Amino acid sequence: MTHKHGPRSPSQRQLRVGEEVRHVLSALFLRGDFRDPTLQALNVTVTEVRLSPDLRNATVFVTPLGGQQLGDSVAALRRAAAFLRSQVAREINLRYAPALSFEADRSFEVASRIDSLLHLPEVARDLGAGEPAAEPATTPEPGGPAVGA
Repeated sequence: MTHKHGPRSPSQRQLRVGEEVRHVLSALFLRGDFRDPTLQALNVTVTEVRLSPDLRNATVFVTPLGGQQLGDSVAALRRAAAFLRSQVAREINLRYAPALSFEADRSFEVASRIDSLLHLPEVARDLGAGEPAAEPATTPEPGGPAVGA
């Protein structure tokens, strides 16, 4: 059996458990039952959860609603990681509750940057240069020969 070098795609189990962890965390944030006032006022979206192949470590990607206070939100979540892990363990039946590490999800910023780059006039011109120029549509004159006949 040979293994390819480089990152492997996640297994079906990793994807399923990651989605379940994402749902549990989202429900916790929706309820807001936290003693920490920073977490009570926190409005975040859990965009993705990536699990290690052994399901013991989970990287949770979050983005605050409105994109405000990203650093503060991630710092508060990192402080509460042990509590959140215990809450996940109560909801999900796994042999080991995954250790949670929180990261800021920058995919929306990257997508916005790519979108703005694609709308630059220089890029639009270059993208249009690769396509053949469309022939102007001819309309037949009344009484003249039909186009395509």
